[in-house]
Amino acid sequence: MHLLRVPAAALSQVGRHGTLVVAASLFVGLFVPGLAAACKPVLGPAIVAMLVLAFLRVDPAELLHHMTRPGLVAAATVWLVLVMPAALGLLFVLLGVQQSMPGLYFMLVLQAAAPGLMSSPALAALMGLDVALTLASLILCTAITPLTASLFTQVFLGTSLASPLAFGLRLFLIIAGSAAAAAIIRRVAGRAFIEAQRLAIDGLSVIAMFLFAVAAMDGVADHFLSRPLLVIGLTLAAFALALGQIAVTALVFARAGRSRAFAIGLIAGSRNIGLMLAATGFLVPDIAWLYFALAQFPIYLLPHLLKPLARRLGRGTAG
Repeated sequence: MHLLRVPAAALSQVGRHGTLVVAASLFVGLFVPGLAAACKPVLGPAIVAMLVLAFLRVDPAELLHHMTRPGLVAAATVWLVLVMPAALGLLFVLLGVQQSMPGLYFMLVLQAAAPGLMSSPALAALMGLDVALTLASLILCTAITPLTASLFTQVFLGTSLASPLAFGLRLFLIIAGSAAAAAIIRRVAGRAFIEAQRLAIDGLSVIAMFLFAVAAMDGVADHFLSRPLLVIGLTLAAFALALGQIAVTALVFARAGRSRAFAIGLIAGSRNIGLMLAATGFLVPDIAWLYFALAQFPIYLLPHLLKPLARRLGRGTAG
């Protein structure tokens, strides 16, 4: 038992400093390119692991509460997968991105149509936000994304990414399989043990996110050396888009409580572009790949930078 406490304690330490470790992972991938290339095969498993740990981290009773009183979750879903993609698509068209940088426009439309990041519940946990609300919203958004993503890619790109039925089946298998795995673990380990290991579970989530971020950085350093202004510009655009979605969403849902509004904003600002890339068969222009990598910077840095604000909002809600 003593030997088991050592890795659990180490994982708990990682969980306590999760947002910092996650932020550092980007720079590890940049400065150790060999490691980034080696981590690429774990991209898919890392996504699944993050979702299993998210189901494990949340109390089933809290998740059921949001599902049985779905008003806020339904409103968040409509906003995240219908209103925001339509507004962003029109914005990209008005800005003329399709004519000036068609490869980037393609990726921006995919990003806007994507559901929230699979790691959003894990990030919410690290920031002290409502994990159950985040997970419930993520599940519903992901469930209808095959339909909405097909709609918006058809409208703004003139083509549908994949068969909604095939895409939906893949998403269902990912979510249902992750939920089943978490339920089995919770059943075998027991609720009391899982509750006692919350920080260790956060630590495992951080490791999964670390591997994903390191893998995503493959090739970014070479792009920066050859085209630094392009990399800087795309990075700034990714931050502006993420912060804009978080801020607007938080304002729209302010009446639900500042902490909850911020949790929904986190989903809006952290879109699962990797899932959309998988639907395309990863056949995208080079600049689209570069933007996908650079979009990880706001996803992984903002939770650490915004964590003090999230805690302050949480205290205000509790008060």
